[in-house]
Amino acid sequence: MPEFLFYHLQGRPLEQVLPTLLERSLARGWKAVVELSSRERLAGLDDRLWTYADESFLPHATAAEPDAATNPIVLTTAADNPNGAQVRFCVDGVRIPDALDAYERVILMFDGDDPDALASAREDWKKLRTLGIAATYWQQDETGRWEKKA
Repeated sequence: MPEFLFYHLQGRPLEQVLPTLLERSLARGWKAVVELSSRERLAGLDDRLWTYADESFLPHATAAEPDAATNPIVLTTAADNPNGAQVRFCVDGVRIPDALDAYERVILMFDGDDPDALASAREDWKKLRTLGIAATYWQQDETGRWEKKA
C-alpha cells in the first residue's frame, strides 16, 4: 500500500509548488506521473515545467507523446501510469484513484481557497480513514513552507 500525502495549497498556486515536489521525487530516484483534470491545465503545466526556473527545467512528457514511457515525469488526464511511476500526483481536482498498488506514494494537492476542491479532499481523506489507511496532511504557512498538521 502506498504512502498517502495531502497537500493543502494556500497562497501559492500549483504551478509554483509542484516543481519543487517533482524535483524531490526525482532526487529519490522515482518516476512521477501527474494527473490533471483537463487538457488545458495539462498544456499550461507542460509549459511551466520547461520554464519554472532560469537555471533548470524538469524533464517530462505528456502521455500523448510517443516517448512518454521513457520520461521521468509524465503529465496525463487519465488514471494510467504510462512511465511506470512510483509516485502519483493527483492535482487540479483529480481524486485519489482506486488502483494504487503500483505506487510507493500518492499525493493529492488541492486548492484550499476552492470550496469544491476542499470538499473533495475531505471525502478522499475520510475514504482512506474508513479503509484503515493512514495519510498525512500538510498545509502551507504564510511563508509558503509546509507544516505537517496530521
